[in-house]
Amino acid sequence: MTISTEAIAAALAADRIPYLDSDWISAGAVRVNDGQRLDLVLGFHLGDRHEATLEHLRAICSRAAGRPVNVSLSTEIGTHAVQAGLRPLARIHNIIAVASGKGGVGKSTVSANLALALLADGGRVGLLDADIYGPSQPRMMGTSERPQSPDGKTMLPVMAHGLATMSIGYLIDASEPTIWRGPMVTQALQQLLTETQWPELDYLIIDLPPGTGDTQLSLVQRIPVSGSVIVTTPQDIALLDARKGLEMFRKVQVPVLGVIENMAYHRCGNCGEVSHIFGEGGGQRLAEATGVPVLGQLPLDAAIQLAADGGRPTVIAEPASDNAQAYREIARRTAAGLAGRVQGQGSRFPDIVIVDD
Repeated sequence: MTISTEAIAAALAADRIPYLDSDWISAGAVRVNDGQRLDLVLGFHLGDRHEATLEHLRAICSRAAGRPVNVSLSTEIGTHAVQAGLRPLARIHNIIAVASGKGGVGKSTVSANLALALLADGGRVGLLDADIYGPSQPRMMGTSERPQSPDGKTMLPVMAHGLATMSIGYLIDASEPTIWRGPMVTQALQQLLTETQWPELDYLIIDLPPGTGDTQLSLVQRIPVSGSVIVTTPQDIALLDARKGLEMFRKVQVPVLGVIENMAYHRCGNCGEVSHIFGEGGGQRLAEATGVPVLGQLPLDAAIQLAADGGRPTVIAEPASDNAQAYREIARRTAAGLAGRVQGQGSRFPDIVIVDD
């Protein structure tokens, strides 16, 4: 090991990875370090922060080595561990469940924008609408296309805004109610998941139905999930139900990647004053009580609702807006939380390899 190699390693050990509570050495992100060349690999996409991060790394490593260092930074999305007794599905590296303890908190809107944000950053992403009784993703994706079946047994996903999507809403009349008992709902979701010819996906976002009843429990016990996200609003009644959803995932050994606080505040379009209509700090209190991070806060904004109802969610309808940036930040923290799971719990960061001159 050269002096330059040691100096570079020390600089990396003192530098934090964006969105991840770790340094480059502890995360195992170093593929090659020979004092002149440094290859780093992350398990999640940095999106529009990639180039700035790369320039920052070149600067600190060159300064540490006392000469220019050739630095590369690439992304490899690993397949992470799922519940005991289950195996990840072929072609789907990671399933992320988006859940809420109760309805009306904007979970489906968050799911759609989360999937689109991961896609925009470079991931291969799918979206499964698991709300059999009230499927909303066809409307949010702006399509009512019927899935095609090439063999009479399986279905091709409906492509919408670059996402591979599937929903019971594609298969039934939008005005007809789904009057099914619990076992039928569970079976239907299982079929939507396993009988769809998904392309190779880094992430499949599942928009779960609200609540923590028998249907939700059956789903998370049968579907191999790499991580989950809880959506809540700030008021106490929503937080009570959100915690039930969080504890449900823990009971079935699904890691909770974090809490998203939706409708956290409203900003007046005229004067800019911020109002906390549903209370303040509820997501943070839930996170502190349960030991999970807050992935982000989203505003109560009519523009988000109008974009979703119009079939073009905020991330693609207004990509330069503050709201779209908030969704992208949440998506990166979610992906980073999954990639940063400790060794033995599904982490796929590469091992460090140090090459002597």
